[in-house]
Amino acid sequence: MPGPRVLSVGQCGYDHSSISRFLQQSVEAKVDPADSADEALQALRADPAGFDLVLVNRVFDRGGGSGLELIEAIRRDSALAEVPVMLVSNHQDAQQRAVEAGALPGFGKSDLGDPATAGRIRDALGSSGGF
Repeated sequence: MPGPRVLSVGQCGYDHSSISRFLQQSVEAKVDPADSADEALQALRADPAGFDLVLVNRVFDRGGGSGLELIEAIRRDSALAEVPVMLVSNHQDAQQRAVEAGALPGFGKSDLGDPATAGRIRDALGSSGGF
């Protein structure tokens, strides 16, 4: 049985690689990248049940798009509203705004490797049926 599938949006190449490695080691997840909100929404709409979790960078590496705006767009879309979403940011105020917009509590890049982060991701994947 394949592991969970995660869409990682707006990360630079280095961070995508770090996040992918962490998720592969901690939850055996396959991670697909998306550079923009449009690319992420297109991937999600093409296969709404295909992703078990969406990780959204606070500010997209390419183009500077807003991760919070993407979270809001996902929550407004009835076909995608149940997909678990987490913000990737070390900024607690941004994490709070993301939760208020409907995301699960996320994590910062500095938290990669922390067992609590792995547990939070396992919980998110469990809520989606992906783990």
